[in-house]
Amino acid sequence: MEALLQITSGRGPAECCWVVARLAEAICADARSKGLAAEIIEQEQGPEKDTLFSALVHLDGDAVQLFMASYLGTIQWIGLSLFRHGHKRKNWFVGVSQVALASYTVPDERDIRVETMKGSGPGGQHVNTTESAVRATHLPTGLSAIARDERSQSANRKRAVARLAILLARAAQREADRARKKRWDAHNELVRGNPVRVYAGPRFLQV
Repeated sequence: MEALLQITSGRGPAECCWVVARLAEAICADARSKGLAAEIIEQEQGPEKDTLFSALVHLDGDAVQLFMASYLGTIQWIGLSLFRHGHKRKNWFVGVSQVALASYTVPDERDIRVETMKGSGPGGQHVNTTESAVRATHLPTGLSAIARDERSQSANRKRAVARLAILLARAAQREADRARKKRWDAHNELVRGNPVRVYAGPRFLQV
């Protein structure tokens, strides 16, 4: 099973961005130690070296949901600022949330229902009396595309599936755009307090 985890500083200061970077590394290391595949696939650079405003971690494996459950929520780091000498604040918070994967990119042949119909030319004139036109329907989404341009049924089938792929790609892009907006909105929705995990010190050790 695949999943995406977003780690966000909540638009916080450099200290929180440092925590985001360390936490992303810690999550990947922890996941790999448990036999999961893990990779940071997207990141927004923070204001200082080795800091991140946000990071997106891709996870893959049989126990992904169980693994994620121990990280979802607010993460606290206890430590003195590494960027502002003499700064009194010692508690810094970042947020971890699950992000929906884009559902579809290319159509799977097993998910496509192909129907034939009589082809027609301009003005409704029949190109021929055979069922050469093709409608390709993507069963999981209900999206469909029709091709009736060619006299050959096989050529129309190929074109209908290609058009369906374009429709699915556009739908996936719209979904990805919505997901990016939700991730951006999450920057401003970080809830501080009641952390699910606490780390401390410059070595970023869990306590």
